[in-house]
Amino acid sequence: MISKEVVQQLVDRWLEGKDYFLADLAISADDRILVEIDHEEGVWIEDCVALSRFIEDGLDRDAADFELEVGSAGIGQPFKVLRQYEIHIGDDVEVLIADGRKLIGRLDSADADTIAVVTLEKVKAPGEKRPHIQEVRTEIPMSQVKWTKLHIDFK
Repeated sequence: MISKEVVQQLVDRWLEGKDYFLADLAISADDRILVEIDHEEGVWIEDCVALSRFIEDGLDRDAADFELEVGSAGIGQPFKVLRQYEIHIGDDVEVLIADGRKLIGRLDSADADTIAVVTLEKVKAPGEKRPHIQEVRTEIPMSQVKWTKLHIDFK
């Protein structure tokens, strides 16, 4: 079986000095290696190919037969690392919270402990006849976030 640490070291070496970052690394029991990278401005296929070749050169096919897939973190896929949150501050996101609520709004801030999402909600103030639209900022502990992904609106 191929060691995750060995693949991690290879990926880390390839990432040195680049603006890419590792979004996910998984190795199945049958040595299927999945590496996902991301970048603030998107991922180029040529860079996925280069990383794939770099990893292959660092592994010994005679010692273990493996399948290697290197790709980008998909646009509709949930965020997996803090850096993905950081590069999407100001973008519209969908967040599923542990209590079952789904928020759709602008990602306002993110750190290792908490994210904040600004949504538009109808609010009726005391004495008003009609509700008005107001921005509401909601802070959510990361421990309560089931997933967050970019909100894609085709309207």
